[in-house]
Amino acid sequence: MVFRQMQRVVMTKKSNLSKQPRAESTSKPASLADVRARIDGIDRQIQELIAERAHFAHQVGKAKGKLAAAVDYYRPERESRVLRMVIDRNHGPLADEVLVRLFREIMSACLAQQEPLKVGYLGPEGTFSEQAVRKHFGHCAHGLPLASIEEVFQEVEAGHADFGVVPVENSGEGTIQITLDMFLTSSVKICGEVELRVRQYLLSRSGHVQDIERIYSHPQSFAQTRAWLRANLPGAEKIPVSSNAEAARRARNADDAAAIAGEAAAHVYGLKKVVMSPIQDREDNTTRFLVLGRKTFSGCGHDRTSILVSIRDKPGALFDVLSPFAAHGISMNRIESRPSHHANWEYAFFIDLDGHIDDQPMRAALAELESHAAQVKVLGSYPVAVL
Repeated sequence: MVFRQMQRVVMTKKSNLSKQPRAESTSKPASLADVRARIDGIDRQIQELIAERAHFAHQVGKAKGKLAAAVDYYRPERESRVLRMVIDRNHGPLADEVLVRLFREIMSACLAQQEPLKVGYLGPEGTFSEQAVRKHFGHCAHGLPLASIEEVFQEVEAGHADFGVVPVENSGEGTIQITLDMFLTSSVKICGEVELRVRQYLLSRSGHVQDIERIYSHPQSFAQTRAWLRANLPGAEKIPVSSNAEAARRARNADDAAAIAGEAAAHVYGLKKVVMSPIQDREDNTTRFLVLGRKTFSGCGHDRTSILVSIRDKPGALFDVLSPFAAHGISMNRIESRPSHHANWEYAFFIDLDGHIDDQPMRAALAELESHAAQVKVLGSYPVAVL
């Protein structure tokens, strides 16, 4: 009922806007004052519609009744559908990415009327993990910087954070092993994913490349800039630290030090001088992050399911594990093996699949898989990243 009311209001507004007189096409262009007046009028209408959306979002919360916390109001599948509709409706001139970012912030602000979500991430402030939090949850979510990926899992599992965001793989350097290992023992669920284009900057206090004698950064960032460093700063000492933000914090204290980090870290830690940018070896350098929660949400129609499978030690065991998915027409996006931590040379497989756990083909394939595997653990079904 609430959604139908909201739809009628928006359609009425759109109808009224279409009836308003437009500037006549004449040989004389509109004056700057006229154009600015039109823009001011449109801004007022946009603000009114955003206020109405916030009002109806509040009504949705009331319709759900008294819930325990902000996390109970959050529906990632609903947000994914809204953002995909934004993209489908877009005919320019603004890019899809720009409009998705705007609508993310609107939804973030509307949800925060109930209570801001608490989202844990690998800190301190200024890390790429924090950027992933802002991209997925918007700036109205309350970020909780934590000391390690393990701590993000623990805080979500204990209920101290509503959600967590952790890196899982990089397009050039592969898997973040500690993230996969945590799923072997943790009960958290994957309920979303974020893809973040990573641009690495060389930052220093002085801004002069000839002053640099040592460089701080996270090991992943050193790996992503290996060729550039070899060509441009072969003699500089490379000092690994826990995060790129920590690298920026250390580099701000000396003229002969530099950090490899993102632009956000430069602003947070006062490293105003960008010595060189970007310096990553791959232009398409992208990191995929997982959103951690405590339950599985409904499907949105563009979903991915992640499972953990331990196999029995027998010939053809991996073939037996994968064949049910082929038989039921389910595409496999990714497979990764890790030591199971139960016995030497025993492995568990992390598999990403197209579809949701509630889809009939997925249910049938997993039922068949049970008879071939020593253990099957569904890590989560969640919306595929939108941009």
